[in-house]
Amino acid sequence: MPIATSPANKLPSRHNQWRKRWLSLHLYFGLSLGLVFVLAGLTGSLLVFYVELDEMINPQLQVSAALAEQEPESYEAVFQAIRQAHPQRSGAWRLEMPRHKQAMLMARYYKPVEKVGLSFAPLIVWVNPYNAEVVSSRFWGDFVMTWLFDLHYALLLDSAGKIVMGIVGFLLLIPLLGGIYLWWPTSGKLRQALSIKRGASKPRFIFDLHKTNGIYSFVILLLLLLSGIILELPAVFKPAINYLSPLYQMEAKQINYQSGYSRITLDQAVAVATNRYPDALLRWIETPDSKAGSYRIVLYQQGEASARFPKTTVWVDQYSGAVLSTRDPVTEQAGDTFMSWLHPLHNGEIAGMPGRWLIFASGFIPAILYVTGIMRWLQKRRAQHLHELKKAATNLKRDI
Repeated sequence: MPIATSPANKLPSRHNQWRKRWLSLHLYFGLSLGLVFVLAGLTGSLLVFYVELDEMINPQLQVSAALAEQEPESYEAVFQAIRQAHPQRSGAWRLEMPRHKQAMLMARYYKPVEKVGLSFAPLIVWVNPYNAEVVSSRFWGDFVMTWLFDLHYALLLDSAGKIVMGIVGFLLLIPLLGGIYLWWPTSGKLRQALSIKRGASKPRFIFDLHKTNGIYSFVILLLLLLSGIILELPAVFKPAINYLSPLYQMEAKQINYQSGYSRITLDQAVAVATNRYPDALLRWIETPDSKAGSYRIVLYQQGEASARFPKTTVWVDQYSGAVLSTRDPVTEQAGDTFMSWLHPLHNGEIAGMPGRWLIFASGFIPAILYVTGIMRWLQKRRAQHLHELKKAATNLKRDI
């Protein structure tokens, strides 16, 4: 008569089956999609400082120390210099204020005819703010740091690449979460699970190196994956976020255009915006895209998540100088705050320079996990092969 198996006796077997399945998922997803994770990590580390690195690679985009002591030209004079250099580009220009005294003013023209069909490939123009000299004009993607950005963000595949990266990011959650399940220590072995054994064999050292890098970087890698997925696929996630917490909707703008009216200068538009937010710092000026367009002035208020891409915005009528609409992130709801935090969380800016260095260092973790994971896999294959050879030899002796 067969002996009945109690539920308690089934548990170890069921646990081992689940562990084996998770180990297979961890292995195959890690070995395949892990390459994309490595690429995204390494390029992401560089992109944390991509503006600074671009200035290092292109020293001609720095203003001399002597010239930086002068008073800068007006914003209108800089804009007219840009228009003179590119008279055929009649749409909106977006001017980014210099980051420091020796930095150039950088202007973007988002829809150049030369890059028609691409979702994002603006013309970028660098202008010396002290003499309004146009120093350089280059298309996004045609120089190294923006090429790296496209590689990181879309695998150089434009819109389709963003979808691919979003899906890959979601699938990478499987080996990441699976790694935690496989690592989870039994009672009394937490300290061992969190450390590298001294004087261990090479296989044990590789295993410990893999598990400790994974567990200590788990939270930051999870945040990078989740923020990256949402940034890649905003159209997928925004409806759900909007349902939970209504997102900002720009108010309708009424332009007071009449034939014969001339637009106000960029400096006048900036003055209107800064009068509305006197303690804010000017970051961007977007010029009207047509006779029916308006100025869009972007300012940084203390406490915003990103100093480079803040959300405080004032729309100014290009003829009357009237404020048409404003956006104040200080008064926004949780959904907008969440969306505003994603990019500075992803690149570490939300925690200042220490946060950026943390993300820079974290970008190397996927490469460490991938290399140690391959080494561990090869070690186990080699051990299994030796075991099978010994077993075959034993069976051969028994048969003889």
